[in-house]
Amino acid sequence: MRGHSFSQYIPSELPKGGFDELLKLFLELLNYTSGDANEALTWMNELDKQYNLTNDEYGMGDFIDDLKNKGYLSSDEDNGGFKITAKTEQSIRKSALEEIFGKLRKAGKGSHNTNISGIGEEKNADRREFQFGDSLDQIDMTASIHNAQINHGLGDFTLTERDLEVEEKDYKSISSTVLMIDISHSMILYGEDRITPAKKVAMALAELIKTKYPKDTLDIVVFGNDAWPITLKELPYLQVGPYHTNTYAGLELAADILRRRKTHNKQIFMITDGKPTCLKEGGRYYKNSIGLDRKVVNKTLNKAAECKRMNIPITTFMIAKDPYLQQFVREFTEINGGKAFYSSLKGLGEYIFEDYIRNRRRTVR
Repeated sequence: MRGHSFSQYIPSELPKGGFDELLKLFLELLNYTSGDANEALTWMNELDKQYNLTNDEYGMGDFIDDLKNKGYLSSDEDNGGFKITAKTEQSIRKSALEEIFGKLRKAGKGSHNTNISGIGEEKNADRREFQFGDSLDQIDMTASIHNAQINHGLGDFTLTERDLEVEEKDYKSISSTVLMIDISHSMILYGEDRITPAKKVAMALAELIKTKYPKDTLDIVVFGNDAWPITLKELPYLQVGPYHTNTYAGLELAADILRRRKTHNKQIFMITDGKPTCLKEGGRYYKNSIGLDRKVVNKTLNKAAECKRMNIPITTFMIAKDPYLQQFVREFTEINGGKAFYSSLKGLGEYIFEDYIRNRRRTVR
């Protein structure tokens, strides 16, 4: 099955020689090969034969040498060939961030301020008198001296507590997010690759938080028959398995992670393309892929209600448009009080980031 999901991949704008352009294509192909450098290079050679990506001055061998010399590839002594490095993993995340988040900058998104004023981080235009308990670094000394001169004259300088003027600052919220990714078999069913866009979103979101909002937390949970956390380092290598969809297990693990977080703003993003079809009962799996199984669905809905009681909204990104699936998502969303998007694969990243930025502003004055 590996390779089938991207066998028809033809970039809209193929590079024509040069390391930087070829690197962009290489990073893109690594998303489709789940981090397999040898498979990505094989596809690059095939694309080079068909579309003349390189020229007589700079060939594919030169490109591979540069990848090694610049620290993007290292030798894979266990399996032969090459493997990607930590530098490449970070480059994949940055590439995903530029591809997805770049669209949002045009829309003016990205301000993570709340509507609360006080002892915050960023100055605003509000001013007020000093009050007991205010921090000294909030005092605007220029304005305070000006007030003293107006109130007491220009003779002997007198500065009282009532002359002190305080600059208000904006609080910036801290958010804890769990991103759930469906890795059931349907994510690559019928030759449609749904897992690669989901991974891109996760990598871009992780890079955004790491670089722009380092106080936020992001945990990644994958779910199939079971659910388990993965690290950021594992994300490029994520693959779909021969699994059913145990949405309940994913929500249970996500809620448990957020329960241990000390932040007030908590949320779950769930990317899935189908209905829940699996539960784990004791040591066995209860599975039913035909229709909507009442037993599986009701237990999943109960978990959504439990998340609501914990003040954890769930935003569902359903990569499917079947009417009965939409009906399930509507009921799921109503019970939790969260949000739902019936997203195309193309628009998935933009929806995720717009909602991430909005959900960080949850406290109002």
